[in-house]
Amino acid sequence: MRMRETSASDDGILSSLRYLFADFLDEEDTTPPLLPLGLPEGAEAVVSEGIHLLMDYQGASYASLYVERLQRFIGRQGVEAAIFCDIARLMARRMAYEDAIRVAQLKLAAYNASDGRIRSTEIHRFRFDELVDALPEIAANPILMVLGKLGSEHRRVAIPFSTVNRWGIRRLKIEAWLRRWRLFSIRYAQERVWVERWLHMIARALVKQPQAVPAVVETATMMRGFGDPYRRGLADWHAIIDGLAKPTFDGDLPLTDLAGAIAEARAAIMPDARQIALKRAIAEIRARAQAAADDAA
Repeated sequence: MRMRETSASDDGILSSLRYLFADFLDEEDTTPPLLPLGLPEGAEAVVSEGIHLLMDYQGASYASLYVERLQRFIGRQGVEAAIFCDIARLMARRMAYEDAIRVAQLKLAAYNASDGRIRSTEIHRFRFDELVDALPEIAANPILMVLGKLGSEHRRVAIPFSTVNRWGIRRLKIEAWLRRWRLFSIRYAQERVWVERWLHMIARALVKQPQAVPAVVETATMMRGFGDPYRRGLADWHAIIDGLAKPTFDGDLPLTDLAGAIAEARAAIMPDARQIALKRAIAEIRARAQAAADDAA
């Protein structure tokens, strides 16, 4: 099982690298990819929206990666139209993850859409390591090393995103331009791994426990925004996948109702970095499942 997971992750890395260099070398390509053939009825609008979102977010090659990932589920047994649309919608949102570059993009887009009439300043608080993670690894690693030695990597800093004067607008343009380097960043590497694992878990649910597919798909909503809420959501997601979904698919946990277990675990989530309530709920679910299996035997 682990070999298959590694293979799926490797395929995702190769695809991402191919599109990474295509985007960097041909950054002016503004031709969106075609809609994939064989889409379920009613999915065209959802996929088209995802393509245009990712075109704006990163470019044509990134939108093509989105289409390539979706093609894994077209015509697949058990993937009904509603499930496919959920996968397409949530994957586009996750691929367009929020970072300082994205905040600048959206602020600048709103200013341009108003023909320069709307001028305002928004203040967002980021952790230092969160800002550095948006840089290419070769530049980010030395900075992270220094921040770690100073104990400042988790320190928060207020960043203004402003259109009230020429300097603020120029800053936004520079920050938005940094999207050209986004696919080289530490954060992108982490997001790429997450998306591929999420898709892999959906694929495994289709084979091992089809009734749990909607619940596995919806786990993508656990990660939102940036900063501590995002990091807590990501940690909670891994706790549920590693504690319930993966061992069920591997045959190590005799859990017959994975969908119900995921819902129960998600209901136990609290804004607690130590995940005390969530870990307790997962342990109880696992214990009940094992006890039921033992009684049945």
